[in-house]
Amino acid sequence: MSANRPAAVVVLAAGEGTRMKSKTPKVLHEIAGRSLVGHVVSAARELDPEHLVVVVGHGREQVRAHLEEHYAGTRTAVQEQQNGTGHAVRMALEELGQSLEGPVVVVCGDTPLLSGETLRGLTATHAADGNAVTVLSAEVPDSTGYGRIVRDGVSGAVTAIVEHKDASEAQRAIKEINSGVFAFDGGLLADALGKVRTDNSQGEEYLTDVLGILREAGHRVGASVAADHREILGINNRVQLAQARALLNERLLVAAMTAGVTVLDPSSVLVDVTVTFERDAVIHPGTQLLGATHVAEDAEVGPNTRLRDTVVGRGARVDNTVADSSVIGEGASVGPFAYLRPGTRLGAKGKIGTYVETKNASIGEGTKVPHLSYVGDATIGEYSNIGAASVFVNYDGQKKHHTTIGSHCRTGSDNMFVAPVTVGDGAYTAAGSVITKDVPPGSLAVARGQQRNIEGWVARKRPGSAAAQAAQAAAEGVDGEN
Repeated sequence: MSANRPAAVVVLAAGEGTRMKSKTPKVLHEIAGRSLVGHVVSAARELDPEHLVVVVGHGREQVRAHLEEHYAGTRTAVQEQQNGTGHAVRMALEELGQSLEGPVVVVCGDTPLLSGETLRGLTATHAADGNAVTVLSAEVPDSTGYGRIVRDGVSGAVTAIVEHKDASEAQRAIKEINSGVFAFDGGLLADALGKVRTDNSQGEEYLTDVLGILREAGHRVGASVAADHREILGINNRVQLAQARALLNERLLVAAMTAGVTVLDPSSVLVDVTVTFERDAVIHPGTQLLGATHVAEDAEVGPNTRLRDTVVGRGARVDNTVADSSVIGEGASVGPFAYLRPGTRLGAKGKIGTYVETKNASIGEGTKVPHLSYVGDATIGEYSNIGAASVFVNYDGQKKHHTTIGSHCRTGSDNMFVAPVTVGDGAYTAAGSVITKDVPPGSLAVARGQQRNIEGWVARKRPGSAAAQAAQAAAEGVDGEN
């Protein structure tokens, strides 16, 4: 096993988080498409630990269910009473039920900005310096309220972590602070936890007491400084949740732009951590890209567009659109003001236009649904055109039914396709038709009543109305010309 590979990572996620003022456990609140604890677990997995244990307490059933659904293989340990961080780590070690040889990394479950890279730096420093404990620290602009890292001036070893209220004026000037994230020597940790006392104001087992215990036993305590102090920020309320979302969003967009994506107004674009891009994609203002969305090379998305779990093909254009669990083909065009519901698949060079809604619909290459239509539970072939104001009538009040329209079809405006029904390849349908029977290939379907004009109806039924007066004037004008 590599000296840097942890024997275990312990994630502390048992707290209630009362300042969130929420029925949802704090660590299950989401930013950028993941829960707070999900971000931490994802970063921890980058270390490839032998064991990964999340300590749960408040809302444990919800947290466990979330971990089982999204992070299979993650173990949990229960902290029945929140008796301090040292007690929480002791519960995790008891859950593992074995002695651990190698580093044990302890992280907080409410630090979503913490990166795997920073954790790797922590374990690398821990191994290189031969520390019994290595503290992840950060140098911050304002250290008020934080525990200060006090170092030996010669060796650089950590000699103390002094809380703000206990710090001298000289110590309060120190900018390096404790993050609450540690790497321990696994062989020393369990023994030291057994020596932690509870004779403090909270009556709790403090994990930080382990540092003093090991130092007094002659072991070295060191620190690894995070490159970006913002990574260690913990979330305690909704304001901090929003601030962390903004910081993470900035990080994600910087990474995308560095890789060759154009983001015209980063301040108005929101992305999830699971979104992927190809180079030369263009993202316009007011766009939200969520879930497993992928934007391919030369595609343009936005403005004012929200895509979730949607694939946008190379060179496609998506404008003022909401799409969920859909596929937009290469060179296709969507919007403005389109709504693609789950199961929509638009082929290459296809078009879904203005005020069009689709659902569970496969629309072939080069096919256009340009205006004011609903296409639900349907298959449309290649290079067909669906007329304006068409409705695929898929629901009979109990069941959904399917409509099939072939390739190279031309359907008229204001058509109703009453499913189940099939329109064959190369067929046409007349404007205003209600199609209830299959249309053979190459046929023209006309399903509408003949027009009948009842002359003089307005004068008889609406005498004295503006319409009647206009009609009379029009009639007199015609008579006058004669």
